Amino acid sequence: MKGKLFIVTNRKLIPDGDLCRVAKACVRGGADAIILREKDLNKEELYKLTIAIKEATNGNIPIIINGNYEVSIIAKAEGIQLSYNDFLNFSQACESIKGVSIHSVEEAKIVNLMDASYILAGHIYNTECKKGLEGRGLKFLEEITKNVNIPVVAIGGIDLSNALEVIKSGAQGIAVMSSVMKSDDPEKLINSLKQTINY
Repeated sequence: MKGKLFIVTNRKLIPDGDLCRVAKACVRGGADAIILREKDLNKEELYKLTIAIKEATNGNIPIIINGNYEVSIIAKAEGIQLSYNDFLNFSQACESIKGVSIHSVEEAKIVNLMDASYILAGHIYNTECKKGLEGRGLKFLEEITKNVNIPVVAIGGIDLSNALEVIKSGAQGIAVMSSVMKSDDPEKLINSLKQTINY
C-alpha cells in the first residue's frame, strides 16, 4: 500500500528558522503535500510566506493553507485545511483541495457526507503540541476509517517508530510536524517516512 505523507509546518521549531529550506527538502524527500500552518501570521505575512514557499518548491508539491481561505485563493495555493466548525460554515464554491480536521467519530461521519477531500484525524499519540491531552489511539483511527469513504490522514505524535502501524490501522496517510521541523536532515527523514508507509 502507498500511504500519503503530509508535512505540517511550524517555522518556530526549525533550528535555523528557514522554512523555504525545509519546503525544498519536502520535495526532494518525496512528501505529497505541505500544510502551511503558521497561526501567528497575519493575512499579509501569510500571503508573502506562501508565495516564498511556492517559489522555493517550484510547483512540485501541493501547498495547503491552514485556516485562511482568502490567502489560499489569492496565493493560488492548491488547497485549504479547515477546522470542523469552519468547514460546517464554509459556503464558498471551492474546487481546490479541502481538508477537514476532526476529533471524534461523529464529526468524521458528518464530514463524510459533505464535500471534503480528506479528513485529518487526531491526535493519535501524545504530542508536545497538545500537552496534557491523551492521544486518542489507534482504535479511534480504526473506528473512523470504518465509518467513512473519503481518505483519512492521521496526525499527532507520528514518527518513524509508529508510522507503519498507523497506516496498517486504516489511514491512507500521515501528517507529521515536529520531527521534520526539528530535524537536522529533513530530506532524509521525509524519505525514510515515505518508504516506511509505502509497504
